[in-house]
Amino acid sequence: MDTHQRVLFVDVGNGYYRIGKYPVGQPFFGPVDLGLHLAGRYQSLNIGVGLLAASIFPGSNRLIVTGFSPCWGGFYVSTMGGAALVFDNLGLNMLSIVGRAGTPSVLCLNRQGSEHVEVEVAPVAMHKVWDKGPTGVYAMMDHVLARFGERFATNPRILAVGPAAETTDFGAIGSAPITGGRITHADTWAGRGGFGSKLLQDHNIAAVIYGGSFVDEDFRDRKVADQWFADKYQKKLKAVDFEATTKYRFDPRFETGGTLGVNYATVGGRLLFFNYRSIYDSEENRLDIHDRFIKNHYLRQFNEETIEPKQQAICGEPCAAVCKKLRDEYKKDYEPYQTMGPLAGVFDQRAAERLTRRADSYGFDAISVGGVVSWLMECLSEGLLTPEECGVRDRPLFSSEGFDVTADSAHNAQIGVELLDSIVQRRGILDLSEGARKFGRRLARDRGREALDPFVYTAYARKGWMVPNQYWTPGVLAPMAIMGKYYQYYGPDFVPPRELGRLSAHLMKNEMMLDNTGFCRFHRGWAEEMIPGVIESLYGQREWFLREIAKTASRISSRNSSISWESERSVDFIHCYLKRKRDVEGEKRPELESWIKQFDANKKEAALGFWYEIHKGVHESLREF
Repeated sequence: MDTHQRVLFVDVGNGYYRIGKYPVGQPFFGPVDLGLHLAGRYQSLNIGVGLLAASIFPGSNRLIVTGFSPCWGGFYVSTMGGAALVFDNLGLNMLSIVGRAGTPSVLCLNRQGSEHVEVEVAPVAMHKVWDKGPTGVYAMMDHVLARFGERFATNPRILAVGPAAETTDFGAIGSAPITGGRITHADTWAGRGGFGSKLLQDHNIAAVIYGGSFVDEDFRDRKVADQWFADKYQKKLKAVDFEATTKYRFDPRFETGGTLGVNYATVGGRLLFFNYRSIYDSEENRLDIHDRFIKNHYLRQFNEETIEPKQQAICGEPCAAVCKKLRDEYKKDYEPYQTMGPLAGVFDQRAAERLTRRADSYGFDAISVGGVVSWLMECLSEGLLTPEECGVRDRPLFSSEGFDVTADSAHNAQIGVELLDSIVQRRGILDLSEGARKFGRRLARDRGREALDPFVYTAYARKGWMVPNQYWTPGVLAPMAIMGKYYQYYGPDFVPPRELGRLSAHLMKNEMMLDNTGFCRFHRGWAEEMIPGVIESLYGQREWFLREIAKTASRISSRNSSISWESERSVDFIHCYLKRKRDVEGEKRPELESWIKQFDANKKEAALGFWYEIHKGVHESLREF
């Protein structure tokens, strides 16, 4: 196996580029630890692959994007499914972008039967491209493929940004597999962290197209791999992986599949809707909404239109999970269809498709923009903001009482679309160029705290913010150095906060191990156990590998500037969760009862104590020595 990681450094301001080589091993084993080093030294945006990219292992072709996030503020890791398989054909481990192009540009990387990667920085009429149909990110991908695609002997891959990258701090990077010279509908995203905004605003790059025919020494020995798995699981690799990815393909226990299907089939009374106002509802009402609006409509539509006809695809690499669940051009994952679904008062697939597609076309981080739209819709419904201020024509219907699941969902989706248009066009008062948290603080100063209090987010340093993952559990609001991913514990069970911090620190290292080797977390059922042994077999450095993962986690954590919960809804999110564990699920642990009493007596004081206990557990677990 290759003993060096090859990094292509490109200064897009002057076109200068060079190759740097870093030995595999202490201290760099992959795109996370090496990305942390390069981002700290050069303030670069780094796009890389793991050591096992293009290997025999399914799920090993995730593209890893690292750098200092414009919306979070700290070092961040964002990932994109399948896009590393084509990147591996460049004969590179990482692209590190520095400098700023003089005009919006496309970065073209090509290696066709050559010793070197051909690099070109070409201007692009960005706004004209975005306005074509299809619009935004999709128009940019089409334009770049039409303009540069013929240069590539094999199907390339394109990374693109949309208008959200220009006007906000949480623009995403979008991509999609290309087959037969055509871009497919199975789009994939490096969404969390706002790296689309960083790519465009810091470097003036609107798209990257890459591809090649370089063939390196990837591990492809199936007999050897099968023996490793037989020794561990008494089954071959393919069988183990097939079982591990059941949820993402089709789970017969719930007669559905994918994150959207299984999560909605099992969420029950933990369902979040109407901008988290569901946490104040009775369990009876939450279950009623889940039964009528989700199980018998929203989920039923998905099962009939996507699962039963098997409308599914891969992200760009051969994989048994076939996790990309589709209906025509609409790709359906749980969290985007949750934040721009029930959280925004949308319980119908047609309405959610329209809203989510507009967000994707603009190139937003779908989870964050859904949280922002839901917050703004509640402010509109409560009269804290006016339609004129937000550039919309009406107010949403934000109550389950008398709610028509089809007509009222369409009404709310239309307002959501108008809000997205307003954010991108900066209509009225909606200027999110410095982030939703800073915008919310300005609102609070002008209108009072009640304008900020319905916004659920984690805070970092002075301006950093992140809408949490869509699970009703304290872990999604934990004070970790990287939030919005799964670098924390998000299980539904009650865990005392100090222990929650320790558990989150442990899971951060496990998840970081997957990212540092370019593995999709959908394969974590076996990957977390097998990867260290594979590294030992191929590189002889198991202990150094695990040690460097722990060291990298501690170094990222040493920069942790998390801020305790600022909005009342974030505090109530925890408080109501604790009460539900006792009153609905019958949890009798003394620690739970103690925290409920503290929240009942003084919820702000209790929230601060709960937050700091998690913080203590994190820090005591992520020390380097």
